[in-house]
Amino acid sequence: MRINPQSLARASATHPWRTLGIWLVVLALGIAGSATLLGPALTTEFDFTNSPEAKRAEQVLQQELTGPDQVTETFIVIGESTSVEDPAFAEHVNRILGEIADVKTGVTASPASFPPPDSAQLDPLQAALGPFPSEDGKAVLFNVVLAGDLDAASEHVDQLEKIRADSTGSGFETLILGQATSSEEFKRISEEDIRVGETVGIVVALIVLVIVFGALVAGVSPIIMAIFAIAVTLGIVGLIGQVWRFSFFAPNLITMMGLAVGIDYSLFIVSRYREERQRGREKLDAVGAAGATANRAVFFSGMMVVLALAGMLIVPTTIFRSLAGGAIIVVLVSVAASMTLLPAVIGLLGDKLNAGRILGRKRADLEHGRPGGFWDRLSRGVMHRPVVGLVGASVLLVVLALPYFFQSHPDGEGRGIKQGLAGIGTLPEDTQTKQAFDALVSHFPKNGIDTPAQLVIQAQDVTAPEVQTAIDKLRDLIAEDPLLGRPTDPQVNRDATVALVEIPLAGAAVDTQSEQATNVIGQLRTEYVPKAFAGSGATVLVGGESAFIKDFFDVSDQYNPIILALVLALSFVLLTVVFRSLVVPAKAIVMNLLSVGAAYGLIVLVFQKGGPGIGTSIANLFGFEQVDAIEAWLPLFLFSILFGLSMDYHVFLLTRIREHYDRTGNNTESVAYGLRTTGGIITGAAVIMVAVFAGFAAGRMVALQEMGFGLAVAVFMDATLVRSILVPSAMKLLGDRNWYLPKWLSWLPKLDVEGHEPGRVVVPDSPAELVEVGESGKRPGDFG
Repeated sequence: MRINPQSLARASATHPWRTLGIWLVVLALGIAGSATLLGPALTTEFDFTNSPEAKRAEQVLQQELTGPDQVTETFIVIGESTSVEDPAFAEHVNRILGEIADVKTGVTASPASFPPPDSAQLDPLQAALGPFPSEDGKAVLFNVVLAGDLDAASEHVDQLEKIRADSTGSGFETLILGQATSSEEFKRISEEDIRVGETVGIVVALIVLVIVFGALVAGVSPIIMAIFAIAVTLGIVGLIGQVWRFSFFAPNLITMMGLAVGIDYSLFIVSRYREERQRGREKLDAVGAAGATANRAVFFSGMMVVLALAGMLIVPTTIFRSLAGGAIIVVLVSVAASMTLLPAVIGLLGDKLNAGRILGRKRADLEHGRPGGFWDRLSRGVMHRPVVGLVGASVLLVVLALPYFFQSHPDGEGRGIKQGLAGIGTLPEDTQTKQAFDALVSHFPKNGIDTPAQLVIQAQDVTAPEVQTAIDKLRDLIAEDPLLGRPTDPQVNRDATVALVEIPLAGAAVDTQSEQATNVIGQLRTEYVPKAFAGSGATVLVGGESAFIKDFFDVSDQYNPIILALVLALSFVLLTVVFRSLVVPAKAIVMNLLSVGAAYGLIVLVFQKGGPGIGTSIANLFGFEQVDAIEAWLPLFLFSILFGLSMDYHVFLLTRIREHYDRTGNNTESVAYGLRTTGGIITGAAVIMVAVFAGFAAGRMVALQEMGFGLAVAVFMDATLVRSILVPSAMKLLGDRNWYLPKWLSWLPKLDVEGHEPGRVVVPDSPAELVEVGESGKRPGDFG
């Protein structure tokens, strides 16, 4: 048997129980893998696959000085009515230190007592742990060192959290802040947001699907496909994650993408099958016809999404690769389920797919090819004044994109998008981590945090006078910088070739992911360190968490234009082959860039502080939090997803237009035909996608709010302004030039994306008249 979308769909429907059984086994394995393997497969850490400065600094420290990874957590004890000089305060702090010392596993170092003994001051490592009283005398800070990397340290967060909770009350408040506790807080909120997004997306999708199909069973089937795809993907991610860790954001993205594409792909296939049944085909013939058309288009559209996402795989950071990997897997599983499992379900249900009719709908839900309907009138109205439609829609999209380039920064220095990461300061006010962050900034503005900037000094002898003089000079240079605390005394390895000087981040830079923190790292690298160590003979690397984030920003900036150029070039080539035209792919790419640019502009307008009042009003209306900087990974990530998803609609629309044009040679009628035959179903699909993305935007994490909002508005604009106005306007103005292909490219193969209905075609503008064609199965006017 020749394997193609048509034969695959027919075989699945012919042997439905076998196909369903295979998928049920895969589902069971996916659920088992998700339950047992997914947790360990997720990480809150991010790393580089190349070697920027922060990673080199970390490697030198681990090899020459500090040994294996360690994570530090900061305890802050606040007296509500007592001073740190009160014996009761010291007694309370020492009780906490005693409970921490009794922890048998995970904790490798903690202070001995408060006030610390004189002996602690002789050991730089012990002295760095504290405890330190605050200048206002109302709080005490001390550090606790946990063994292992961030993921290993996170396993002990519950123990520390219990100590914290038990020691809060009776006039004292205890708070914890650090990488492990804050990462767990982010993960917990992320999981809560998943549940919100899933609920909103599924409920709205079910309503839209039932309205589109007019039947409950047909409306539920695409949701079942999406759930299958999500469950299987999470199991695959759990398995792959044993050797390649995924970001803890990956389940959010997988769920969101799985609901969006899984439902949409199934929607197109189910609607085509029902259309073929309404035309009089037998069940298996209708499944085959849907396989030859809708399944083929779903496969191509899925590959377009994968192609757009694959660009992120070349960025040398684990967060981009893990998010892209998760999204690619769920798209591939969704395509596979739509092309095999769904035909099997259709084969089992047959006409029972129409069971549960509602709203008294008696007519066929999809009247493909019927002139005079809403979409037919809309397309002809737009093409009647194509210049007005083209200019008006283009100007609107350009205006919406302007904030991305010109909106003022919150600090008044610079314009356009300001990129950063959603740090602790963006967490909801009722979270423990946010309260600890606020307490640290309030009571210890200059006394450092658990993740300082780390100066790794390498020299033949780091104890030499010239190196020590350079360290002293550095102290003087940064003494007046409000974002940097006092450097610690150097920690020197045994052969005196490596020294570590830690500089606490202070003030607003206490949030190690904030813009202030990454800016001061840049200042250390380009200004303070070069001035201090000039002529010392030492090599200095600036590392630490904020340095990692700074390098992440730099890598993103470096690869963004490369990925954009690569995705655009590959998309242009593939679309040129598909449509045998240079104009159609160029136009599709420009239109997609317009919708993506408008989404970028709206994200900046709504989420970035410093813009016009309308942005703040929109944020307040939807409960979004405005921040100083937009997520640095978001522009590239959104571009990859949106470009792929936008091409979905373009492919479904343009293939219908091209199909009609090949038969008739009439450009205007072909555009009207394409829009009216896809308008209702694509609009339903777009509404579902918008609902799914908006559901995730309703969460509490700013990063997910920005992502969900950006995806929702881009899909909305693509399904309205682009598809309904820009496409018909531009195609009307260009006429037959839409299909221009130079003679020197005539050798390109014809890739029939929509395929053809076996044995017959629908002649447009006739009441669903079926016209038999010859044994070749070609439509009149088909090439090749």
